[in-house]
This record gives sequence, C-alpha cells and structure tokens, in this order.
Amino acid sequence: MTAVLKRREMMTLAEFLAWDAPDGPSWQLIDGVPEAMAPANGTHAVMQNEAGRLIGNHLATHRPGCQALANPGVIPRLSDSEDNFRIPDLGVTCTPIPRGAIEVAEPILLIEILSPGNAKQTWTNVWAYTAIPSVREILVIRTASIGVQILRRAPDGTWPDVPLAIDSGELHLQSIGFSIPVAALYAGTWLAEGT
Repeated sequence: MTAVLKRREMMTLAEFLAWDAPDGPSWQLIDGVPEAMAPANGTHAVMQNEAGRLIGNHLATHRPGCQALANPGVIPRLSDSEDNFRIPDLGVTCTPIPRGAIEVAEPILLIEILSPGNAKQTWTNVWAYTAIPSVREILVIRTASIGVQILRRAPDGTWPDVPLAIDSGELHLQSIGFSIPVAALYAGTWLAEGT
C-alpha cells in the first residue's frame, strides 16, 4: 500500500499494520479510518517523560519483568469494529516484546495525558482501552491543572461508569504496586511552580 492516503479511506487492521504511513505524525486506526496524531506540546512531552521515568524506575526495582513503554500500539477489540489500533501516551506490559512487534501484547496499565485540545479523542481512546482483556487500570493525567482520573477494573472484570478523580495527595496504581504524590507527575512543568 502506498504512503499516500485518500481522505477517510477505510482500512482493515491487517492493512493498517502493513501500511507504509507518510512520514511525520504517528497514526492511529479508529474504526477502520487512519487518523494522524498531532505532536504533543511541551507540557505534555515533559509530563509523558516524567511519568515514564518514575514508573520505569519503579518497575526496574520492584517488577523487573515489566516494562514502561512510550506510545505503545494497542489493539482494542471493540464490538462495533475490529479495525482499531490506538496509541496511548504510556503503557506497561509484563509480557516480553518480540523483535519487530508493532502491537504491545497484554498491557496491564495504559496512560493518557489529557490536553484541552484533544480531550474528546483521548476519552474515546480511554473507553476503547477497556475492551483490552489484560488492562487493569487506565490513568488520565490532566495538563491544564494538577490532577488525574483513574479507571480500575473490578475483580469481576467490569469497569466503573465514572473515573475516580484525584486532585491532590497520593496516587496508587494497583496494577503495578506503585504509589506517588499526584504533584510529582508535574515536575518540570509550569504547573509545578505553584506547588
């Protein structure tokens, strides 16, 4: 398949994974439609790096078989479309990653950094991630103000209808046994100056 893409051209997941996408932005497959992702702003990039560093350091010490990954490709199996390939900001998997793999197998934690300009698409992705059987938690980190929202799968496999909001204090990620003050995720950003 050529790198040139006609507007709103439909693709199967197999076609998308074999596609030689145009240089530039990353691409997601949303219900069979390839969509370019806008580059992250500076605050988003700093927060993605900081969250990845903190979680990666924790995993290296306490869960050495697990890895934190930036922009991992995941495949939610949605009932209305099998043709989805989404790219969260961060993910954690405890399954080895084979050479040349595009999809991250069995992620247990997925993280999105919520910028005001992409809130609708981010939340669409967050709810799609609940269709991945291995995912136990989904963390959404705000960039307009300090605070996070977390979705945690219940023991019976269900998800809550509404995420838990945490604006201050301690954030605990049960999926990886990690606790951190919410404000620590904002180190190096303009939001940290007020804390």
